[in-house]
Amino acid sequence: MASSAAKSPITIRLCGPRGFCAGVDRAIQIVVLALKEFGAPVYVRHEIVHNRYVVEGLEAKGAIFVEELDEIPPEHRKQPVVFSAHGVPKSVPADADTRNLFYLDATCPLVSKVHKQAMRHNRLGRHVVLIGHAGHPEVIGTMGQLPEGAVSLVETIEDADVYMPPDPDNLGFVTQTTLSVDDTAGVIKRLHERFPNLTAPAADSICYATTNRQEAVKQAAPGCDLFLVVGAPNSSNSKRLVEVALKAGAKKSVLVQRAAEIDWDTIGEISTVGLSAGASAPEVIVNEIIEAFRERYDAVVELADTVEENENFLVNREIRHVPLTAADMAFVNGE
Repeated sequence: MASSAAKSPITIRLCGPRGFCAGVDRAIQIVVLALKEFGAPVYVRHEIVHNRYVVEGLEAKGAIFVEELDEIPPEHRKQPVVFSAHGVPKSVPADADTRNLFYLDATCPLVSKVHKQAMRHNRLGRHVVLIGHAGHPEVIGTMGQLPEGAVSLVETIEDADVYMPPDPDNLGFVTQTTLSVDDTAGVIKRLHERFPNLTAPAADSICYATTNRQEAVKQAAPGCDLFLVVGAPNSSNSKRLVEVALKAGAKKSVLVQRAAEIDWDTIGEISTVGLSAGASAPEVIVNEIIEAFRERYDAVVELADTVEENENFLVNREIRHVPLTAADMAFVNGE
């Protein structure tokens, strides 16, 4: 490796807030604490959060990931099963009850809030418009809180242009928690233009963490030759950060899961690199990427902080008594 004097200087603008939000942190803690309390295996329905590194770290501790409850073998029916942070349709806990499974629901409290908002619209006689991405587990979970046909999914402004509701004067909307703040505002504006009586939820559905991470990226992106977002390809909030960075002025923006994915041969000449991480991306990978740049460049890290987050969500009552140590979470948080 070249000496420090031979390396080109670069500045890394490290966004804050970045990485784990309170809902993701809580979900991972639930699996870790369940393993400590009940022993392996602990089953998890769907990826607990959308990050392969996190999933593999939990697998190493004894978690087994399944897509459906019928994959749990009869001899393990007494072991806990955890529902992912994205939330599940009402049919899933009902299925667990039928199978006499002990489950811990790790649904993010802010996703649960959207479920309640949708149910309130429905209770007040409104048809629910859900703004979100088709097929995303959070969308499936939110739609699954209400009877079939009670929710319509709208993804884009183009969808809003052609949407035909059952009753234009009785509509209420909610949104997926991990959408682009600006894009969603455009969809809502178009829906309001077409349906003036459209009722908003009591509180904003897009969560604080999504909003904060996008705002930090907006502030840091102008003037960046390259903007890296740590996150998984199936992570909605991470993909939105890539888009936000480009719109805010980064010359290039790329989603990476690990430092090994960075294509150093195509980076070209750079002087300023932006770096953020989606809400399900662990800090150990952010550190890994900074070290990878330091090996190749004379890198100076410049903190680009916007707001401080101090939210903390309690884990399920059944495991609240189990001690959680820094060592338990070192696989994602670092030493």
